[in-house]
Amino acid sequence: MARAHGGCCPWLVLLCGTCNLYLPVTVVNTTVSLAALRQQMQIQNLSAYIIPDTDAHMNEYISQRDERRAWITGFTGSAGTAVVTMKKAAVWTDSRYWTQAERQMDCNWELHKEVGTTPIVTWLLTEIPAGGRVGFDPFLLSIDTWESYDLALQGSNRHLVSIITNLVDLVWGSERPPVPNQPIYALQEAFTGSTWQEKVSGVRSQMQKHQKAPTAVLLSALEETAWLFNLRASDIPYNPFFYSYALLTDSSIRLFANKSRFSSETLTYLNSSCTGPMCVQIEDYSQVRDSIQAYALGDVRIWIGTSYTTYGIYEVIPKEKLVTDTYSPVMMTKAVKNSKEQALLKASHVRDAVAVIRYLVWLEKNVPKGTVDEFSGAELVDKFRGEEEFSSGPSFQTISASGLNAALPHYSPTRELNRKLSSDEMYLLDSGGQYWDGTTDITRTVHWGTPSAFQKEAYTRVLIGNIDLSRLIFPAATSGRMVEAFARRALWDVGLNYGHGTGHGIGNFLCVHEWPVGFQSNNIAMAKGMFTSIEPGYYKDGEFGIRLEDVALVVEAKTKYPGSYLTFEVVSFVPYDRNLIDVSLLSPEHLQYLNRYYQTIREKVGPELQKRQLLEEFQWLQQHTEPLSAGALDPASWASVLAVSTLAILGWSV
Repeated sequence: MARAHGGCCPWLVLLCGTCNLYLPVTVVNTTVSLAALRQQMQIQNLSAYIIPDTDAHMNEYISQRDERRAWITGFTGSAGTAVVTMKKAAVWTDSRYWTQAERQMDCNWELHKEVGTTPIVTWLLTEIPAGGRVGFDPFLLSIDTWESYDLALQGSNRHLVSIITNLVDLVWGSERPPVPNQPIYALQEAFTGSTWQEKVSGVRSQMQKHQKAPTAVLLSALEETAWLFNLRASDIPYNPFFYSYALLTDSSIRLFANKSRFSSETLTYLNSSCTGPMCVQIEDYSQVRDSIQAYALGDVRIWIGTSYTTYGIYEVIPKEKLVTDTYSPVMMTKAVKNSKEQALLKASHVRDAVAVIRYLVWLEKNVPKGTVDEFSGAELVDKFRGEEEFSSGPSFQTISASGLNAALPHYSPTRELNRKLSSDEMYLLDSGGQYWDGTTDITRTVHWGTPSAFQKEAYTRVLIGNIDLSRLIFPAATSGRMVEAFARRALWDVGLNYGHGTGHGIGNFLCVHEWPVGFQSNNIAMAKGMFTSIEPGYYKDGEFGIRLEDVALVVEAKTKYPGSYLTFEVVSFVPYDRNLIDVSLLSPEHLQYLNRYYQTIREKVGPELQKRQLLEEFQWLQQHTEPLSAGALDPASWASVLAVSTLAILGWSV
């Protein structure tokens, strides 16, 4: 369903200049930029131009210089596609962003409250004439997305046209943010699981064993090149990546990047001055398409992962010379952490727990004063993480949500738009950090006052779902999708559910949402050495939200009888909110699991707090990890807990 921009009265939409007088101050005037874009479209003889929300590497987060759709529309939401014709301009986005889009887009734009290529093509068929040409930047469409547009337009006498030079970039001109120039650096060996030479040898071994005998592997995802060469930078928000591609053959290694960003030490580290099979030849980033096209002229077979390869590369490789899998061998190898990588990731979660516990203790003392809001809270937890050893910033924008805002699973506050934290409301914190030894992601939901019976029940059922999946034993090579329902069962029992995924992979100082691990249908089967989040939730629209997220390592399960079985080992070390747990809903097995988990938290985090003389935080940890029992929270126990909480708020020692 489409409608003209919602900031104006309908009759004023016809008079865009007049309408703009009535639009919110948050609106961006796009009249000039749209006129300039249409001039470029005329030069290319285009009837329409597609502007996606992606970059050339299909990154989850994109840099400012790649925010083309945001720049041309004024709409800054992270998801949405724009299409411009010679007479109209429209944006398609999902329900998370409808209000934001209406507040940010001027009357030049229509808002379509749908997603996917089908509604876009349906609109195009009504807006452009037969014989019309639909232009797009091939580096901004995945192979699947291109195929979807191409299939939908077949037989319509409208034609997709690949245009390498991005037309929005031409209009953006000198105002476009510059190419990143921060150094690309090598991780210290202490923070890597294997040398880059060992990783290259491993990929080459997979090439040799492949039945289709590929002669090269092409890497397009930034996390692939960062992982393979143990290199990092800061080109992408929240992800320590650098713009790059790599082409690996049996006898050569070509890294397409900006050579001026490598120090002499890093070039030496990469053996870039030689030409042997273990020497990394650095070529200009902008030459990757031409270089791949030239390589493809030979008797070669190029192995790609289709999930992260864009049509800009795909279209220059003859189809008979392609070897395709959904994920490249690097993505598949990276998904399984070796013993050193596992130890590094676990260590980062201990320090991360210290930062989160410091924040929770601070909140208990300051929320009752009425001085804390969602945004200042988010800033503080980021600050605490920044004070941890090996910190390299947050791993995503902190979700700090109080009361009804927590019912929006992906809500994040801003300096201008936020709510005060209150002892009378639930508070959800979903946050994470980047450290040289690992990436973290944890969610805790708390209530400092008296929660309702329904809030306690919902919270406890979410907790049960977290426990049920975390303690599950399942056959090796089982898909996450096959076991995901265990996280929902306690909610389903009473007619509750949640609308997001149950978990995702996580990297070693890489992506916080690392594919292809997780519980969705397009994730790969679980294997020993993988890390995944486990994060069931429940959201009462307009009232509150609950999510409990831990990161867990897939490990071998000990079973009574011989067999190949797996389970999870949780590596997040922050206790749950006792104030929200209805112990009567927990089985003896749940209580046993919780108490064992709390003992692990004490053993892992307690010494770290003591070592740093964080005595208040240590005392808080001891109180919040006291063993639970079926009668643990009777009225007398509640009185004791409330007394301790009151003393803690007053800053008295206990």
